[in-house]
Amino acid sequence: MPAVHQVSKDRREFYRRIDKAHVAPLWEVLHTLVTPEPKTPCQPVLWQWKTMLPWVLESGKLISTKEAERRVLVLENPGLRGLSRATHSLYAGLQLILPGEIAPAHRHSQSALRLIIAGEDAYTAVEGERVTMHVGDFIVTPSWTWHDHGNPGAEPVIWMDVLDLPIVELLDAQFMERPGVESQTTTRSEGQSYARYGHTMLPIDFKPRSKTSPLFWYPYRRSRDSLAELARSEDPHPCHGHKLQFVNPASGGPAIATIGTFVQLLPKGFRGRSYRSTDSTIYCVVEGSGRVRLGEQTIAFEAKDIFVVPSWMKHQLEADADTVLFSASDRPVQQALDLWREAEG
Repeated sequence: MPAVHQVSKDRREFYRRIDKAHVAPLWEVLHTLVTPEPKTPCQPVLWQWKTMLPWVLESGKLISTKEAERRVLVLENPGLRGLSRATHSLYAGLQLILPGEIAPAHRHSQSALRLIIAGEDAYTAVEGERVTMHVGDFIVTPSWTWHDHGNPGAEPVIWMDVLDLPIVELLDAQFMERPGVESQTTTRSEGQSYARYGHTMLPIDFKPRSKTSPLFWYPYRRSRDSLAELARSEDPHPCHGHKLQFVNPASGGPAIATIGTFVQLLPKGFRGRSYRSTDSTIYCVVEGSGRVRLGEQTIAFEAKDIFVVPSWMKHQLEADADTVLFSASDRPVQQALDLWREAEG
């Protein structure tokens, strides 16, 4: 902590004069701008499913998807209240769509992901292709692509949204457009995207439209099978268990240019080694139970709970049963800018 110093009368007068021209002395604020380690208002937080589910369902009685456009309860970090942020760089929320409803089509410059948490048989449509959503599925909505959601099934469907809203806002690059129709016209058969890009092959005439994956549906059954095979064939990483990153099959880069997405299996009884990294991370518990230890604080979690680990905070993951965690962070942005750092122990 820098020593508190008295500012001389001459210096105060100088500051007053330059302030009128919107100028300020760096030496008075340097220690708060360039810090020895990351300093963030983002705090560890847990949103329990058993608490959130009744509120999400109650919201379905209070407002329609037509009125709300997107019926979502925003997950606000306690250190960032009023900013619609789960971390400094990412927005997260729980979205509900009831049987018979349609969340109308729109597009925006923000990239989005959906992780399906509860319910079956709803769909999302991206650029003219629908996919039926199942629990655990990870779905990508690339920047500036038309998308809508519908639920022709018999039960409510709930998913976690994660968007790069704060990143886009920081860069003043926000755009949104509505087509004037509730649903976009379906122009491709369901599963076409997966057939083209989901089997380590690409169409011969493929030309990338963006840095985001052309594959927008990553089915949980495939992710779970991959994790199970890793668990059978190799020892878990001492910090992460068995962890995989979702990638763009056309480039090998992240599935979303601004949002890193991961899935990991913590075997029953796993006790992870301490780890930290500069990307604040949103976790959703797909299955299982356990806890995350953050210094003197311990957060116990169960299936469908969501929790946040802030930047550069040492933490240890533990599992009471075989546990699968989905996670999202701004790691691709940090890596692209040569800022990302990690440390074990």
